[in-house]
Amino acid sequence: MSSTTDSGDGAPSLPVRAAWFLLIGWWATGIWLGIAWFLNVTIIGLPLGIKMINATPKVLSLKEREFVDSEGQPGEQRYGLVVRGAWFLLVGWWASGLWTAVAYVFTVSIVGIPIAVMMYNKLPFVVSLYEY
Repeated sequence: MSSTTDSGDGAPSLPVRAAWFLLIGWWATGIWLGIAWFLNVTIIGLPLGIKMINATPKVLSLKEREFVDSEGQPGEQRYGLVVRGAWFLLVGWWASGLWTAVAYVFTVSIVGIPIAVMMYNKLPFVVSLYEY
């Protein structure tokens, strides 16, 4: 086993993830989320913007995100596409911009990183009521 992984699954070790965050993750996440938000607002770029939002934990700290429920199955959506689309048009596009900005402030404060991570994990829901 390599010293750069925590387990046999190939995930980076905590020291590697911390170094990534300190050298790259904190500033790259701001750029990444700015581009994702812009793509979301263009509507045409929405699918790519959502994928970028879902990848935010990896950009921030090389952490893979799991998209399964407690039984190991992909989560079922509580809200239909029409409701989610209306939410995005009326609330999600601007609320996600504010949510992202606040989360990023927590990120760069260092002590607020746990809150920022929680906020990044909730960002898909803020944008479009998407649950995973």
